[in-house]
Amino acid sequence: MAQERLQKIIARAGIASRRGAEAIVEAGRVRVNGQVVTELGAKADPRKDRIEVDGKRIEAEDLIYVVLHKPRNVVSTLSDPEDRPTVADYVKDVPARLYPVGRLDFSTSGVLLMTNDG
Repeated sequence: MAQERLQKIIARAGIASRRGAEAIVEAGRVRVNGQVVTELGAKADPRKDRIEVDGKRIEAEDLIYVVLHKPRNVVSTLSDPEDRPTVADYVKDVPARLYPVGRLDFSTSGVLLMTNDG
């Protein structure tokens, strides 16, 4: 995994939203390899660097890729304001938050890649 902005790493770890992660970095609550980081846009590699927020280490998550056959009449998003079935309903048992890569129309079936990579 390449280097990523710290706020993205913090948000993906579920500690805060991206905006919340920015505030955490600016407040000096983040350490990378023992050094306090307060600069927004600072980067780190969660697989190589030791990243801590408030003294608790952020562990790098395993990258997961799922090839899903999306049925017709299923939305290619994680949630739907109209309460229609979504692709998230088909990957509930996967122990990571997956995001669809691209999309297929509601009335279309086909292959859809889902991942937590990026």
